[in-house]
Amino acid sequence: MKSHRFYSSIELKENTSVELSPDAAHHCTQVLRYKPGDHLTVFNGDGFDYLATIEEIDKKRCQIKISSKKDPQNESPLKINLVQGIARGDKMDLIIQKAVELGVSEITPLFTERCNVKLEGKRLDKKLLHWNKTIISACEQSGRSIIPRLNAPISIDKLSKENSHTIYLEPNSGKKLTLLSIEESVRLLIGPEGGFSEKDLAHLNSIDCIGANIGSRILRTETAGLAVVSILQARFGDF
Repeated sequence: MKSHRFYSSIELKENTSVELSPDAAHHCTQVLRYKPGDHLTVFNGDGFDYLATIEEIDKKRCQIKISSKKDPQNESPLKINLVQGIARGDKMDLIIQKAVELGVSEITPLFTERCNVKLEGKRLDKKLLHWNKTIISACEQSGRSIIPRLNAPISIDKLSKENSHTIYLEPNSGKKLTLLSIEESVRLLIGPEGGFSEKDLAHLNSIDCIGANIGSRILRTETAGLAVVSILQARFGDF
């Protein structure tokens, strides 16, 4: 049987027996049908993978014995905060999932003037919980043992100047993304499905953001961020 990776928000130590969190236990025993004696990998976001063996399964409980830990060493040296204009429906899920696979370190949902998604109160809390689960699932699949941070959504007019490079994708910019010089970190701003408005762009320019383009074609919001992250990782990261 293939050894899967499971996220469990519990303390993990070598040569100890622990119970998986309820969600991980359900996925392991009820969905994937693991049995006592099977091997698996567990992580909790501390940067390590813990190799373990199932000791006991009892109804909704799953007890494992941790034998060793290892550092997968697969985090990019380039820290990318993807500030993504909130997209409708499943598009935001896709963006978050693939951004995690591509190695971003942070994701910040962005409200802009042309954003057509209304999120507040309980609906916003529910959506953030869902996005966090999407991030964790992408980490399980991609082998990452550090969970990218999901920041609280922010309105574009509340963005402030940062010490790190801040780039926004602008098709009409005369600057090519591939010609920029970036060091250890970058904040990448991607507009919503309707693009950045003139008011949005005026604010971005007022806080010294750099507009850049990656070609003459207009990309959808669910394509643009992932394309730019890939380019940045290839030039300055670990691709």
